[in-house]
Amino acid sequence: MRSILGIETSCDDTCAAVVDEGGRTLANVISSQEDHGGFGGVVPEIASRQHLLLVNAIVERALRDADVTLGEIDVVAATQGPGLVGALLVGLSTAKALAAARELSFAAVDHLQGHVAANFLSSPGDAAFEPPFLCLIASGGHTLLVHVRGYDGFEVLGRTLDDAAGEAFDKGARMLGLGFPGGAALERLAADGDPEAFSFPGSRGERSRGGRGTSRQAFAKSLDFSFAGVKTALLYRLRELSELEAQARAADLAASYQTAIVDSLILRAEQALERTGLERLAVGGGVAANGELRRRLGSLGVTLHVPERVLCTDNAAMIASAARFAELLPYPEYLALDAYASGERSP
Repeated sequence: MRSILGIETSCDDTCAAVVDEGGRTLANVISSQEDHGGFGGVVPEIASRQHLLLVNAIVERALRDADVTLGEIDVVAATQGPGLVGALLVGLSTAKALAAARELSFAAVDHLQGHVAANFLSSPGDAAFEPPFLCLIASGGHTLLVHVRGYDGFEVLGRTLDDAAGEAFDKGARMLGLGFPGGAALERLAADGDPEAFSFPGSRGERSRGGRGTSRQAFAKSLDFSFAGVKTALLYRLRELSELEAQARAADLAASYQTAIVDSLILRAEQALERTGLERLAVGGGVAANGELRRRLGSLGVTLHVPERVLCTDNAAMIASAARFAELLPYPEYLALDAYASGERSP
């Protein structure tokens, strides 16, 4: 059975995986960088240098875990974009070199298509999720809703106009003194708070009070997301409180802030399901690990598929999965391929 080696280095995770043509993951290795916390966010130059140091060892580990040799690999795939260009180039160049050395076929994969394709992987306890379905992708760099009509593409129904959901979680956590990355820490703090203690843009409470520009009717007109307002509202709320008050009410602030972000995601998912008539929903991206989001999505009354958590965050198994349905480029056509930071795939 054909084996696919996938490599993913779009941000700060160095990843390699081996997947067979049936969608079974033979190995999935992820090395997450820990050098960015003191800077409050991912530093592109540091990320690129760490990828250079790690990528060969991570590929070797994936091959060893899959119990295959490089000579048994039939296709090599890598993330072409979007992402940090310097980071992408490390993985893309490594993958092209490995493929070219044996004149193998190559698949250049869009990172967002990878998140969708994570749902096409199967495991002993989780069958592949077959199209058509609606997919919510929410991560530190991307937030969008897509209509997945088939295995090789999707239609974008709504996307973020500014910050991504994961970015909003991390920035909110940093304002609350929880460090970076802070999404998980904010969720833990929110568990002890009152989600209705504060009103933030996008929350159900804010809409029901008829706040300016936040009526349910206004929200329903567009499936696009915006998280800059809720982030700014948290900043202003913290300025209004004394340091002691902010500390005493940190859990309430975290719970209310989390609720506003999750409400925004849920409302648009509901609207997209209604407009498309779909009754199947999948989720991808690191924010899919949020327990409150999972709980709320599970109450929508549709068939829900959430891949295991290791497949929700950035990983190479999803890239290899997407490669199963991508156009395979023969040697040497892929040698001139370049990475792209955002937007559409370059020709």
